Amino acid sequence: MQIGIVGKPNVGKSTFFCAATMADVEMANYPFTTIEANKGVAYLRAPCPCKELGVECEPNNSACVDGVRLIPVELLDVAGLVPDAWQGKGLGNQFLDDLRQADALINLVDASGSTDIEGNPVDVGANDPVEDVEFLENEVDRWIAGIIGKGFDRIARQAHLQGTKIETALHERLTGLAVSEAQILGALREIKPPANPLDWGEDVILALASAVRRHSKPMLVAMNKADIAPVENLDRLSASGRDCVPTMAESELALRRASKAGLLKYLPGDDKFSIAENSGLNEGQRKALGYISQNMNRFGGTGVQTCLERAAYGMLDLIVCYPVEDEGKLTDHDGRVLPDAFLLRRGANAKDLAYKVHSDLGDGFIRGVNARNKRVIGHDHRLEDGDIIKIVSRK
Repeated sequence: MQIGIVGKPNVGKSTFFCAATMADVEMANYPFTTIEANKGVAYLRAPCPCKELGVECEPNNSACVDGVRLIPVELLDVAGLVPDAWQGKGLGNQFLDDLRQADALINLVDASGSTDIEGNPVDVGANDPVEDVEFLENEVDRWIAGIIGKGFDRIARQAHLQGTKIETALHERLTGLAVSEAQILGALREIKPPANPLDWGEDVILALASAVRRHSKPMLVAMNKADIAPVENLDRLSASGRDCVPTMAESELALRRASKAGLLKYLPGDDKFSIAENSGLNEGQRKALGYISQNMNRFGGTGVQTCLERAAYGMLDLIVCYPVEDEGKLTDHDGRVLPDAFLLRRGANAKDLAYKVHSDLGDGFIRGVNARNKRVIGHDHRLEDGDIIKIVSRK
């Protein structure tokens, strides 16, 4: 799964990316600091069954910290988007091309209003962050509309004359954007276009593109720089009908670096931290941490981890499942207890989990066993969040 970090230049995308992944990327207070897309690994939290079942897990594809499983996801930080990027302005073509395989988008907005539409510094409150959200949605919509509209008359005529489903033709057109036919069908049901695709004009294609974006690349708004943002900006963003999270990427990065250095105890996503004994922090550092702590109390944390998990568990509706080979000992073939944790879409079945582990297991799937109650399950058994499943396969 891949989550894309998007937004106009100079709003803190690279800081957010670095805080979430602890990767070293270039960060500066000017537009287009990021030229090439940065890829890294962030982690989603989930309750590890080890605590509940009283066993000591031996994680393989993830980590476990005090009963919290940390499951890796790919994070993509792309170049900032400026108006008319869909027409190639700025780094628009590269930006949009980088987003093709993203499953969800986090739209990082400067909630303080201290950067103009092209990312140049201005006074706090001088820019309207709601307009920033609308402009980015419009850019992505027009990009998708451009892909749909190129040669659309031909595929519409073909679908009409041959009596084929237009969603199938659209799926072929949008397959490079990792858009499924089911998502296209959902978008069509949402906008209810004319039955004959030959009657679709530019307005219908743009409306369809917008619906396709909402269904295939859901977008969450990270209200970054929330600690210095005017309250009215946060209120207007939250009242815009979008899923919004107050975020302080710089604070999260400072906490993770301090935690890595052993100066304090902090687990990403916590709403507080504790300073280590004999940390040696000076008065200025303690004052800075006091400021961070005050705003964490105000917003319930820094918001970075919340954005990642709301995108994954909320917008994408993912669940976590644990495959094992021995349902009694909860081990794999190497004897490791609860070694792997996999993310799947809610509604996934036992065979889907088998394919996640290895294509051979999926091809040879016979049955599964729920390790909690030892019940045998078929290939179409819908999995629940936290399930521990033994997979029986011919291969």
